[in-house]
Amino acid sequence: MEILSIVFYLLLTLTLLQTLLSLARGSRTCQKLPPEPAMLPVIGNILKLGHKPHESLADLTKIHGPIMSLKLGQLTTIVVSSSTMAKQILQKQDLAFSTRSIPDSLHAHDHNHYSVAWLPVADRWRSLRKIMASNIFSGNRLDIPTAAEGGGVHFLRRKCSQEGVAVDIGRVAFTTSLNLLSNTVFSMDLADPSLDSAKEFKDLVSNIMEEAGKPNLVDYFPVLEKIDPQGIRGQRKVHFAKILQLFGRLIDERLELRKLRKTSEENDVLDILLDIIEQNSEDIDRIHMEHLFLVCLSSPPCSSRI
Repeated sequence: MEILSIVFYLLLTLTLLQTLLSLARGSRTCQKLPPEPAMLPVIGNILKLGHKPHESLADLTKIHGPIMSLKLGQLTTIVVSSSTMAKQILQKQDLAFSTRSIPDSLHAHDHNHYSVAWLPVADRWRSLRKIMASNIFSGNRLDIPTAAEGGGVHFLRRKCSQEGVAVDIGRVAFTTSLNLLSNTVFSMDLADPSLDSAKEFKDLVSNIMEEAGKPNLVDYFPVLEKIDPQGIRGQRKVHFAKILQLFGRLIDERLELRKLRKTSEENDVLDILLDIIEQNSEDIDRIHMEHLFLVCLSSPPCSSRI
């Protein structure tokens, strides 16, 4: 409780300072925002989200209309619940609204600068997305049957058919999807229990996904960026370092095999991207490739922006 009190008073002080600075500078433009609920000092409307934000937002929409603004800490958020407005934003004006706010923890290892899922809509993003669409996520590519699919289904069926044994469906499904993805990318089951590194890899992915779902004070109060009071960015940095090191090792092993074989035999995502890089492509390099794998394997299924 003592730590929480310190953080609260620190937030209050920083917010007041920022407010005073804003008033001193003056506002050059007057922002006309949609209706908003009554808010509390410092934290704004955060408490109105409750434990079930989707239900809370639905209730607030009935009061304030299909488009409203919320103050979440220091961030102003516009909530749209109208299908007509959603069509304008997501379809007709998609370029104007395409750049998303990046969570603070994703700045670890400059992931926000290299991941196609978080790059702004520009030349680099278009080039990487074209590579993904043409060589990895195309219909023809996804229709190719693999041994991994059969193995994944067999693993899922075997786990669920054991008599007298309780089955954690979520964990089994997680392991199955992780194995299918790792087979597609590396032609190997990174979550296979027979591998020494399987438990570590599964734990890393599980921790990254768990941290992604945690509310981070820094996302709502950017003035705390350098402090990282919850340590989420620091933890994410450690996990990213370990998993990127694993990907780097797998890439090095594949490069050695390619030197010995002289030809590519795996024809998986890793081989496809290495072929593109060897063609002296300026659109993608090894760092972008590693961060792409990080998105695919630590956030299954892959981001829809890819």
